[in-house]
Amino acid sequence: MADTPITLTQLNQATAADAAEWLRPCCASRRWLDEIIRLRPYGNRSELRAHSDTVLAALPWEDVREAIDAHPRIGERAGGADTESAWSRAEQSSAATQDQQTQADLVDRNRRYEERFGHVFLICATGLSAKDILDALDQRLANSPEDERVVVRDELTRIVALRIDKLVIT
Repeated sequence: MADTPITLTQLNQATAADAAEWLRPCCASRRWLDEIIRLRPYGNRSELRAHSDTVLAALPWEDVREAIDAHPRIGERAGGADTESAWSRAEQSSAATQDQQTQADLVDRNRRYEERFGHVFLICATGLSAKDILDALDQRLANSPEDERVVVRDELTRIVALRIDKLVIT
């Protein structure tokens, strides 16, 4: 249903079920979905993004985890024909590498990150090279769990904003 962009009017006038189906690829947190739907109507896409940012900033960590658990590991090709998988593939396309050593390094750093923090490494990968991502992994592996949660929430907010821009046309 969300394979094609929608207008803000369509989002504002949709049933809650239809709006949730359209918005779910932007963020898999049920609490985020409920709040974004409840706060309708939106006057423009910037207002929608601002509300999204506010909701994401206030989400309890378990709701952030629900959202990030829907994301594939960085460097792994998301399977599936659904909108979220297609967006993930496009967002990570610049990070794709044929270099076996770089791919092995991504797998190793992802494993270390998940062991340290208990969830996938989340980064807004749009426009980043595999080297940029490896550098970010190295830097973030040194974070405390509390500091990393702040970074993860920020990265999630950036990803959701990009996806809102893909979904809602002006």
